[in-house]
Parts: sequence; structure tokens; C-alpha cells
Amino acid sequence: MVDKKQNNRRNNRNNNNDDDYNPKFRKQRRKVCPLCADKNLKLDYKNPEQLKKFINDKGKILPRRATGACAKHQRDITIAVKRCRHIAMLPYTQN
Repeated sequence: MVDKKQNNRRNNRNNNNDDDYNPKFRKQRRKVCPLCADKNLKLDYKNPEQLKKFINDKGKILPRRATGACAKHQRDITIAVKRCRHIAMLPYTQN
């Protein structure tokens, strides 16, 4: 007779019969850098409409995990947003 513990283990496995399968931790697709994917897209500090995609509603710069940008382009985004703030085209904070 099969006890309940072994029966539950059998039912929780995925179709590939992986022993380390856990449905809580599914693999998610990697985000593709929007600046690497579109070669025509140039980052410019004089274009605040383009930079608004990379800041949140409070005016903070979004992290890489949110924007999906690679490390090189995330640094460029940060510099462009800071320059745009400095010439008062983007606000430092939203009240």
C-alpha cells in the first residue's frame, strides 16, 4: 500500500518527472533590453517623453529588473535622466 506522502510526491511532479520541480518557482523569460533590440532608438536627454518610460510616478529612476535594460544602457538611461532633470525638463520628484 502506498502511503499519502509518496502519493503526494508523485502528483506534484511536472511532466518531465523532475525531482526538484516546485510550481512556486517557475522560470520567467528574460527581458530584452529595449535599446539593444531597437537599433534606431537613440537615448537623448533632450527628449523627456522617451525618458518618462524609465522613471516611475514619483520621478525615481526604475531599476534594471523593471526596465529590462542591459547594464550598459541602464547607465546611459541614468545619465540621460539626470541631465534632463538638471535642465528642468523632468522633475526631480512628484508631489
